[in-house]
This record gives sequence, C-alpha cells and structure tokens, in this order.
Amino acid sequence: MTALARVNAVLVAPAAGAAESGLCYLAGAAGAALAAAAAHGAGLPWWSVAVLAAVAFDLVGGAVVNATPAAKRRFHGPGRSGAHRLAFVAAHVQPFLLALLVPGFGWAAGALGWGLAVGGAVAVVLAGPRLRRPLAFAVTAVGSVVALVAVPLPAFLAWVIPVLLVKLLLGHLLPEDAP
Repeated sequence: MTALARVNAVLVAPAAGAAESGLCYLAGAAGAALAAAAAHGAGLPWWSVAVLAAVAFDLVGGAVVNATPAAKRRFHGPGRSGAHRLAFVAAHVQPFLLALLVPGFGWAAGALGWGLAVGGAVAVVLAGPRLRRPLAFAVTAVGSVVALVAVPLPAFLAWVIPVLLVKLLLGHLLPEDAP
C-alpha cells in the first residue's frame, strides 16, 4: 500500500473508492476555503483563520466521509459497538479548540456544541433501532436551532455546531441501512 493510500485509509476509510475520496476532499477543501475567507474578512488573526480552516476541513469533509459506504463499513462493521461510536463523538473537542483559539466563539458555545453532540449521541445509541434515524434527525434539527439562538455567534462561526451535529449524529452514528 502506498503512503497516499494509507493516508486515505485513515482520513476517509479503508477501501474507499476514488470518487468517494475525491468528494470528501473536495467538500473539506471547500469548507476550509469558505471558513477561512469568512474569518479573514472578519479580521481574525492568521492563526485563528488557520485553526478555523482546519476545523472546517475536518467537519465539512468529515460529514461527507461519514456518509460514505466505506466509512459505514468501518464504523458499523463487526467488532464495532455503540461505545466505539460514542467515544468517536466524545473525542470531537473542536468546539473547545475554537473557544480557546478563535475570538468570538467562546466557552459557552464550545460547551453547548460538544454537549449537544455527546448528549445527542448517547440518546441515539440508546434508542431502539427503529427510532435511531428519526431521533438523530430530531436532535440534529432541534440542536441546530438551539445552537443558533441560545449562544449568539458571529455569522462566520454560526455554521460550526450545526455541521458538527450533521457529521456526528447523521453521518457517523447511523448505519448504512435503517431497519
């Protein structure tokens, strides 16, 4: 396996096709470029622009990655449990990173974003199979509204929590086929 194939297996998934991988990288790059342009336009320091671009690449690209059949096989295959999926969600501490390094995000937004993702993930994992998909959509939709109205964020940051929820609750937690 080439070095590029190994990197792709980590960032997308083992056995991801070229079209799947290309779409993931394209979406991530578009998210990063848009977030960086908006942050630069808001006058943020270069390091905050870079952090926000990296987080956007991960969240936007990751939302697409988690929707691919290759990632579904990785995260929902044999030996993978709800506890594994919850650990993956809990490890997404990007909201706290943004609170630390990006002016305008703040600790309340960081705690709210991470709390919505982890709390929503626990609810989805504990729900019965027939309710997981609609519950994931309900938590994502309601959580997005809560995030947009509960903690006022500048427009260039308002996308973070909704995209985080899409990536983790709709993309990562839901298997390829619903019962």
